[in-house]
Amino acid sequence: MKFSQKVFSLFCAAFMVLSFAVCSSAQEADNTLNEARAKIRAQYGENKKITDDNYDKSLAVKCINGTFVGKKIDNIITYKGIPFVGRQPVGELRWKAPVEFVPDDGVYEAYYNGKSPCQVESVSDAGSLYVQGEDCLYLNIWKADDNEKKKPVMVWIHGGGYELGGTADPMYECGSLVRENPDIIAVSIAYRVGIFGFFHLSHLSDGKDYPDAQNLGIMDHMMALKWIHENIAGFGGDPDNVTIFGESAGGESVTVLPLIEGSHKYFKRVISQSGSPLLSRSTEQTIETTNEIMKILGCKTVADLQKVDVKKLVSAMNSLGGMCIGPERDGKYLTLTPYEAYANGAAKDIEILQGCNKDELNYFIVEEGDVDSFIESYNKRMAKNFTVLTDEEKTLVDSFCNEIKGDSYDPICRLYDQIWFIAPLFRLSENQTKAGGKSYTYYFTVESSIPLMKSGHAVELSTIFNHPENTQFTGRAFDETFSKTMRKMWVQFAKTGNPSLSAEISPDGKAHEWPLYNLEDKEIMVFDEFNIHPEKESERKILDWERCYFLTKYFCL
Repeated sequence: MKFSQKVFSLFCAAFMVLSFAVCSSAQEADNTLNEARAKIRAQYGENKKITDDNYDKSLAVKCINGTFVGKKIDNIITYKGIPFVGRQPVGELRWKAPVEFVPDDGVYEAYYNGKSPCQVESVSDAGSLYVQGEDCLYLNIWKADDNEKKKPVMVWIHGGGYELGGTADPMYECGSLVRENPDIIAVSIAYRVGIFGFFHLSHLSDGKDYPDAQNLGIMDHMMALKWIHENIAGFGGDPDNVTIFGESAGGESVTVLPLIEGSHKYFKRVISQSGSPLLSRSTEQTIETTNEIMKILGCKTVADLQKVDVKKLVSAMNSLGGMCIGPERDGKYLTLTPYEAYANGAAKDIEILQGCNKDELNYFIVEEGDVDSFIESYNKRMAKNFTVLTDEEKTLVDSFCNEIKGDSYDPICRLYDQIWFIAPLFRLSENQTKAGGKSYTYYFTVESSIPLMKSGHAVELSTIFNHPENTQFTGRAFDETFSKTMRKMWVQFAKTGNPSLSAEISPDGKAHEWPLYNLEDKEIMVFDEFNIHPEKESERKILDWERCYFLTKYFCL
């Protein structure tokens, strides 16, 4: 039985709301999860090699590693599950760098999503409920059914704290986005997450053969971008006009990718939603995480790890709690000092659009499911994070928290808004601008109707992907004209490098001049639901420059 995209999106929205309620029993929770898993996995199918000539040639695109045949729905052609590597990272290739794709004259179906990367299942992330496997390095492409060439390409990198997510999540279906904007090509790419994508091994006695294990997820991004660069012209895309965009961990990915040597030939623009280099980690931090997991599993060597069941590996990673893994600033593949790299001009030729939401941390209260549990969890996190602060710095942080009025959770929420999202956003804008680069900066304020969520993390996703029916994070559909206008700005930026809209092309009929960030006025674009407008940061006082900005130097996680 097949389900439509709308059915899946509606289901995910309803299920997210259900997940926020307290289940009366563990059995009820299991039943709900099983139902969700079954519905999401009903999408699954395996692409097969086509061995006869009985296929629609108009839907076939010849690429380096094969000819791929898509599916057409209305005027949109979709290609799903295209491998962007020569061999999948299984068996002896576990914890090894992605293998480059190789020439292949075969013809293959591109009808179904590839598997999601191995991870714990989460009710808040539909991608995690899809069929999983280590053989997960695939991408999807959406294009309008026309013969236009050299279209701008928008490449999506999903979030999930580098531990969750997958391209099979119905939220990331790009058909509706492309249907509204047929002058772009949309692509979504998969990557290894968690213990399979970001796990330091080279310090172990037999770890010398795994020098890249700590940054495999980012290396997967790069291989996917290389595939896109060399093959997207066949789909009508312009390999020299690629924008990478992502949210949360995906937002961080697109801010560290410009710092990798040789990356700039694969993209020229970046859109980062609620992400920054903050989630990257030092070598000391990643080794500490590895050692904790080794202890949990009772392993001492990579050879020991290779014998452990995949589910046990995933479970051990999950037992450490969230935000404990990510790309490593190893000084080889990734720079030791991302912000300084921006200030020194490492990405000055890359145009950047970036921003965050007004109440980012409120999402994590909802995800936790209980205010008291959230407060307890983040008090522990804060105690661990702030051991590195000087007494003077601790006084500044205490002063900030003491001035926050509202509910019991507000001081912690507003502090971590500053640490994880707001301060890194402005530091990146400042440093990119200092180097002579371009940064367009935004602040999203539209509120969800889900209790406690407000304008939390991820509430803008359904707007960007044109899925008003998916109320997973919003609880409601946002204003249609507002949503269409915001999307148009994203697309306009991908096309031209400037998100500003003239009245003639703006869906709301109003001109929207989006000012470049500058060091004096610090202007941003504010996305209020019924009033999209530029504003000086000082007018809204989004960032506490004195008491929170300095925290970016610690990469507190």
